[in-house]
Amino acid sequence: MTFAAPVLQFHRLIEQARAPERADRAAAGTLPTRAYRYCDAVTSAAGYGWWVFSPIDMQLIWDGHDLYWHFDGASDWMPLSPAAQFPDFAEAFDRIAPRSLQGCAPPFLTALPEPGLVQIWTGLMARTAKDWSLLIRSPANLAAPGGYSLYEGIVETDEWFGPLFTNLRLTQTHKPVHLKADFPLLQVQPLPREAYAERTLSATSIVQSMANMTDADWSAYHKTIVVPNQDQDRPFGTYAIAARRRRQGACPVSAARIAV
Repeated sequence: MTFAAPVLQFHRLIEQARAPERADRAAAGTLPTRAYRYCDAVTSAAGYGWWVFSPIDMQLIWDGHDLYWHFDGASDWMPLSPAAQFPDFAEAFDRIAPRSLQGCAPPFLTALPEPGLVQIWTGLMARTAKDWSLLIRSPANLAAPGGYSLYEGIVETDEWFGPLFTNLRLTQTHKPVHLKADFPLLQVQPLPREAYAERTLSATSIVQSMANMTDADWSAYHKTIVVPNQDQDRPFGTYAIAARRRRQGACPVSAARIAV
């Protein structure tokens, strides 16, 4: 399948921000070699989507009540109450934006009402094709530096065109959390709206007991588990090979464009 227009388009507003990158099936080389070679389930999840980065090296610290932030070049830690602009961005926004939008630059950091929660803007906006949305989540199978966790969200970016941000929850106090501009902060994954529609999620059944499994179920189990293990000469990674063959000719996740 080919697309006449991009499924996903990024717009970079903060020019210092690193451009999004296709997520790496090897999780930036951190996957065990055996997993990378033979576990298609792991590598497919790791490579599904795009990596998005913090637009600047920075640190956050939470004392249990107040939030502070710091970046290279700042003279001291700055309180985050309630929001902060990316350095010099408001002026740059007003120079380019239409007159009616001047003064409307999105904040870079916002302290949310819940304890230890920060909203971080990536410096990007995103738009998807009609009936496609964007799943925003932590990078798949890539260990985070620690000290925080990310909330996941699905945004209907075919209709909503605004800042691409994430909500981050600090999980430690009195110790800085580092966000590096060269380490993925997010993974964004385009998905058709039908994938999470109520009628799709409701089209589910549960087989309550082994006694209720059909001959077709047992036959499928035999084919998947028993037959390969009876073949002492079978090659490693047969599932991965079959899955890759099935994907040949499938629509590419790389149907995206970046406007800088």
